[in-house]
Amino acid sequence: MFKRILVIILDSVGIGELPDAGEFGDSGANTLGNIARYNGGLRVPAMEAMGLGCIAPLEGVRAVSDPIAMHGKMAELSRGKDTTSGHWEMAGCPVFTPFPVYSQGFPPEVISAFTQYSGLKVLGNKAASGTEIIAELGEEHMRTAYPIVYTSADSVFQIAAHEGVIPLTRLYELCRIAREQVCIGEHAVGRIIARPFIGEPGHFTRTANRHDYSVPPPSPTVLEQLTDAGHLVTGIGKISDIFATRGVGRSFSTRSNQHGMDIVLDLVRHDRTNGLVMANLVEFDSSYGHRNDVDGYARALEEFDSQLAVLLPHLQMSDLLIITADHGCDPTFPGTDHTREYVPLMAYTPGWQKNKKTGCTLGVRTSFADLGATLAENFAVAPLKYGTSFLDQLR
Repeated sequence: MFKRILVIILDSVGIGELPDAGEFGDSGANTLGNIARYNGGLRVPAMEAMGLGCIAPLEGVRAVSDPIAMHGKMAELSRGKDTTSGHWEMAGCPVFTPFPVYSQGFPPEVISAFTQYSGLKVLGNKAASGTEIIAELGEEHMRTAYPIVYTSADSVFQIAAHEGVIPLTRLYELCRIAREQVCIGEHAVGRIIARPFIGEPGHFTRTANRHDYSVPPPSPTVLEQLTDAGHLVTGIGKISDIFATRGVGRSFSTRSNQHGMDIVLDLVRHDRTNGLVMANLVEFDSSYGHRNDVDGYARALEEFDSQLAVLLPHLQMSDLLIITADHGCDPTFPGTDHTREYVPLMAYTPGWQKNKKTGCTLGVRTSFADLGATLAENFAVAPLKYGTSFLDQLR
């Protein structure tokens, strides 16, 4: 039906607690709702026109009577609230066994294995904010050349290193060692993350040379099915990393949300290739959600909305744009962890406006996998085990 589908994932932009949020310590979490309330309203006219305010009450965002997009929200079936499980479920592969997390740091056998295979001692080994731990240990790292190993509330093994002390090629090699030889079996964390930084003590800055090494999905995803059927799958941002490159035929790295949207717009304007384009805009999560920066998060949402307004007129009649998220990360909530929330779902094609059709509700989807099922049906590949397609509603 649609020749090209563009999926833009607003990393961490949740829209209200799930019924089981209390089991995750997230009762009351509402990323969009609490940001809007804290800031006295959000100014997002493009998403408002698409029906964002019809999904849930949001201060400053009207529930318009004739939205240009179909709208709803999705619940997560996976037993997690992390990037990997959220994206995999969207691609038809829910995660029912949570990835291991290490709130007290990694056990001795993990660190000793890393030391054995890398030949390096480590600094840190605790759960910490990425900016705070390089401020704390960056000078010692520069003196000793030992990498800084740390984690968070997510299932991640992160390695921070100054680019002038441990070159990027060596940092990436250390991450591959951690992925292939250390974090395996019961310690198979969702992602190994390279966290390079530059600067001098007291003035360290993380660079855009981050790289994620995900554990591979346990079963084929819709991305692999599309690729096997000859459809081009394009990943923007960390999509290729999240899926361990499986099923991604073309990939563009990004420096920021703005850069990601620039790439999307460029593809829409100049690339007539059909298939799937999937983009992750990570700054909502990494720069604002995890740092409890409510004002910054609000600005980022309004900036994205302005970029969206530029994108919409360039979409072709045969294009479908889907906007969603992978989990929540409420910056008003205690702590800096992700939050267990519904995610918004908005679907738009310019053909509806041409035919004077206004958007209607897609309802409350019981799994992110409904997105993957819709992609599978649209591109006529085998149906997935999980998820219910909403393609008929889009017709």
